[in-house]
Amino acid sequence: MHYNFTLKNAKTLRVHYTREGKGAPLVLLHGWGQNLSMMRFISDHFKSRFEVVNIDLLGFGESEEPPVSWDIQAYAQFLRQLLELFHLSNPSIVAHSFGARIALYYASMYPVSKLCLTGAAGIKKPRNIAYYGKVYLYKFLKHFKKQVSMGSSDFQNASDTMRGVLVKSVEEDLRVLLKQISCETLLVWGENDEATPLWMGEVMEKEMMNATLIVLEHDDHFAYFHQPQRFIAILEYFL
Repeated sequence: MHYNFTLKNAKTLRVHYTREGKGAPLVLLHGWGQNLSMMRFISDHFKSRFEVVNIDLLGFGESEEPPVSWDIQAYAQFLRQLLELFHLSNPSIVAHSFGARIALYYASMYPVSKLCLTGAAGIKKPRNIAYYGKVYLYKFLKHFKKQVSMGSSDFQNASDTMRGVLVKSVEEDLRVLLKQISCETLLVWGENDEATPLWMGEVMEKEMMNATLIVLEHDDHFAYFHQPQRFIAILEYFL
């Protein structure tokens, strides 16, 4: 389904989503560079007991890009407006990676029934000397108008607007929000996650009021997707 969503500033954006089932609201938020198809197996399983909203976040899948490079708070406010239009409140949220950033911000501002975060981004990685060396080299070469290509493939493949979104999101440390989130939270992590290392999940479990961490052994950032049956069983028990 598609929805021509009008922001409060009167800008109209095309949002692609699925909305299936009846019951308490369950919202699914995919990760960076992905789309709602990554979480369709979750929607298919739970739509018999929940009203499941699975969204192509703005800038991904079939949804339009935001009008400017949004920060995470803007994405959280967008989600709030969308759920208000659907007359849904106090949702449970399942989110991966970039989507988990949005879920964390949303849960710090609005009521959430339960929160399941997998491979959650949001804690800023410490920077070492090598990082600053790359930055200074980039600035030096750019000063002399040399063609340089730096950054992840996510950054290189994004539009200018979405590059701005990515830069803002990775620069924002959401750790300060963790103590503000009181809802029951399940953290599911791949043991060998390199994008959001396991220590981030351990920090979240320690600093959130009501969080439990489950580790999927020998798996990576997409552990939830690689082990769908196991993830569904864990989520079934949690919800």
